[in-house]
Amino acid sequence: MCGIVGVVSNAPVNQLLYDALLLLQHRGQDAAGIVTLLERKFFMHKAKGMVKDVFRTRNMRALPGNIGLGQVRYPTAGNAYSEEEAQPFYVNAPFGIVLVHNGNLTNAHALRAELFSTDHRHTNTESDSEVLLNVLAHELERATRGVPLHAEEVFASVTSMQKRLRGSYAVVSMISGHGLLAFRDPYGIRPLCMGRNADGVIMVASESVALEGSGFKFERDIAPGEAVFIDLQGQVHSRQCAEAATLNPCIFEFVYLARPDSTLDGISVYQARLNLGEALAKRVVSTVPPSQIDVIIPIPESSRPSATQLAHLLGIPYREGFVKNRYVGRTFIMPGQGVRKKSVRQKLNVIASEFKGRNVLLVDDSIVRGTTSREIVQMARDAGARKVYLASAAPPVRYPNVYGIDMPTKDELVAHDRTIEEIRELIGCDALIYQDVDAMKRAIGSLNAKLDGFDASCFDGVYVTGDIDTESINRMNGNRPRMEETEEDSSRLALPNFSE
Repeated sequence: MCGIVGVVSNAPVNQLLYDALLLLQHRGQDAAGIVTLLERKFFMHKAKGMVKDVFRTRNMRALPGNIGLGQVRYPTAGNAYSEEEAQPFYVNAPFGIVLVHNGNLTNAHALRAELFSTDHRHTNTESDSEVLLNVLAHELERATRGVPLHAEEVFASVTSMQKRLRGSYAVVSMISGHGLLAFRDPYGIRPLCMGRNADGVIMVASESVALEGSGFKFERDIAPGEAVFIDLQGQVHSRQCAEAATLNPCIFEFVYLARPDSTLDGISVYQARLNLGEALAKRVVSTVPPSQIDVIIPIPESSRPSATQLAHLLGIPYREGFVKNRYVGRTFIMPGQGVRKKSVRQKLNVIASEFKGRNVLLVDDSIVRGTTSREIVQMARDAGARKVYLASAAPPVRYPNVYGIDMPTKDELVAHDRTIEEIRELIGCDALIYQDVDAMKRAIGSLNAKLDGFDASCFDGVYVTGDIDTESINRMNGNRPRMEETEEDSSRLALPNFSE
């Protein structure tokens, strides 16, 4: 999962791109990059780290041009420690193309072989985004043999790409001397939208918050399978490039990944989380009588809307019992589970008065590995809680995600092949309440009747692209980001809710 943005303007875009990436920082903290285009020359700066650390004044001055794109990276494939795999990626032929990508190609292994044996193109990293860029370059080269590049040729290239690519992809690309191209996979798994400001500047971005926070008015989502080409004069061309597109966004975007002030595919993320709290209330009542709960406390931060709605419906006081330290960096101590445990204690502190002598219902947005949940339950007990109940606004995470979220392998998922009671015993709470899968889909899906469904594969094991089996999951797990032994696991889901 990453955050991507592109801007076409009649004035320098470096500051707009920087500001938009700050608003998308929650989608990736591993690396950041910006590339701009002046005449036919690209100017690029990218590095590992947060946006504010990667870009200094000297770097911004070295990014001239009125068109550009950027990305914040959260690695889900390849080598998380390789500077080379920070995006944007660049290829010099045809024309000169740069690209940023949010998602995960499920057939990257086969495509890499095709690129070498059939397309005669070379990839130099383990990143599936570099594979995607080279497929785009090859199809553009085929479409423009003997003819100039216009919108028709761009759309023909994307149409050919859609037939080759599998998996999830929201993409923003620049073609030197021609314009900016944005497109989305035929299922709309990863979000992408566009808007315009009062000066006619056009922005495409992963979430609407990047538009609105930069002074742009949201116009629309880019449809599944659609390509949008914005030429250097600011003219917008669009076309549906997939044969049978359906709208099946990743439901985990609404559960956890997206900012609550964003709207994705016509659905307010905040309202979706309120609805999840409402649906969860029914599950709580059937498990723990409300009279046995003294206070409801969210585990920061994505669970807050669900927890407030749950407390309101059950008539139980809502309290903040945990304070998050936003300024704690990585802990460079001995590797392993001890690192994660220490990091949880550093990043989260309890307000003991809210726990002492009370029966507490903790609310989380989701439970992945369970290690963090176990530690937080123990923190509540250490603060004097008489009983500690735990409710998850999402159903049990039982299956790996292959579409751009670094979900662990199934053996690392606490809910895989375990009953609710077995999970409860591992976490150590007095009662464990999960959301129901169908109730989750109804709660969020009711906010947009035009949805065809969701990718909820990590909850129900149904992969919407229809090409996923045990062998392909094992192969993709082999290409998950490699961690160095002395480094703490920095993935967002290794420590749920603790994004910077």
